[in-house]
Amino acid sequence: MDSKNVKHPQTFPSFSRRGFLKGAAVVAAATGSPQLRAASSQIVAYVGAYTDKEGNALYIYDLNSADGTLTRRLAIKDYPSPSSLAVSPNQKFLYAVNEISNFSGTRNGSVTAFAIQPDGGLKFLNVVNSQGGGPAHLSVDPSGKWVFAANYGGGSIAVVPIKTDGSLGDAADVQAIPTSPLGPHQAQDGPPFSFADSGHDAPHAHMAQTDPAGNFLLLSDLGTDRIYIYKLDKTTGKLTPAAQPFMQANPGAGPRHFDFHPNGRWVYSLNEEASTLDYLSYDAASGGLTLQQTTSTLPPGYEGTNYSSEIHVSADGRFVYAANRLHNAIAVMAIDPTDGTTSFVKEFWTQGDYPRYFGIEPNGNFLYVCHSRSDNVTTFGVDHGTGHLEFTGKFTGVFNPSKIVFVGL
Repeated sequence: MDSKNVKHPQTFPSFSRRGFLKGAAVVAAATGSPQLRAASSQIVAYVGAYTDKEGNALYIYDLNSADGTLTRRLAIKDYPSPSSLAVSPNQKFLYAVNEISNFSGTRNGSVTAFAIQPDGGLKFLNVVNSQGGGPAHLSVDPSGKWVFAANYGGGSIAVVPIKTDGSLGDAADVQAIPTSPLGPHQAQDGPPFSFADSGHDAPHAHMAQTDPAGNFLLLSDLGTDRIYIYKLDKTTGKLTPAAQPFMQANPGAGPRHFDFHPNGRWVYSLNEEASTLDYLSYDAASGGLTLQQTTSTLPPGYEGTNYSSEIHVSADGRFVYAANRLHNAIAVMAIDPTDGTTSFVKEFWTQGDYPRYFGIEPNGNFLYVCHSRSDNVTTFGVDHGTGHLEFTGKFTGVFNPSKIVFVGL
């Protein structure tokens, strides 16, 4: 997150308490030009955004599986800046961070729980303290017992228990990131003439998510240029440093988001300030990460400032997609099936300004890009054979969108 480029709300409502979601469907490889397959179920999309002047920040859309169109059903008020969303493994609950720093008279943010209704509507359950300021990301563990809130402003991670009814309890554990050593303000391996500097003044937790088995938690920190590794006690929610407590990225790189390959042995980590992709091998027994390759997410010869934002591995494990802000493109990289290394395939203009996030719907046919500056979501068809993207011509207006997730009903 680069806070200087984000429209932040200042107040919280009066109440005081309260990938690409990977679908279960496996994407089969296709050949030739993009061919869109019939959806296996009705799909609802939820878009989280920074609160607009009218108080809207959480939106519900019906997704047309034939052409990718999003039709707005509802804009929900009173939940400030739900900038990151996550769906429970059983797809019965939706969780949202509230990226604020003044929850209920504290300097912390909050996490809100909703029950997903049979028609895709949302029922408010409760909201709890995130135990740190400005939470920017959250995820749910594979068992559906824990929510992990990455407090960007607070430089910490909170483990929040999920009750049997889907509501949230008070944090079971909070881990603060060490305040040193901080990385340099300029990335060592960033593009020439880049002045990307979004957060090396302090620790900034940017993403927290477990491995596929739910045994270890990985926490990306932009400020110290590290991915911290914790052993998760699945019963108590307590975190303890793993035998390898962290993986050190290159100086000033700014680890932001990461994604696991379907084989569970390869991890791809996107660096915000260096605009690079780190390919890491993963030891499921120890939680250890080993750097194997670092490549640019930008085209050869690029000069200037860029902030990489979001990364996803395709469901079939053949491609990595990485979004670039300012350059305003999504890079497609092919994954070598034998050793996990990546090679640049092609880049595609996102048709908007400052792509903060993108997600792929569960059937794998459409990719949706959230633009925070041009205030819209753009829709692309996905070619499963080549990994290429094709703009559908569809723009969906949303004020400062930051996350889109999907549920099949």
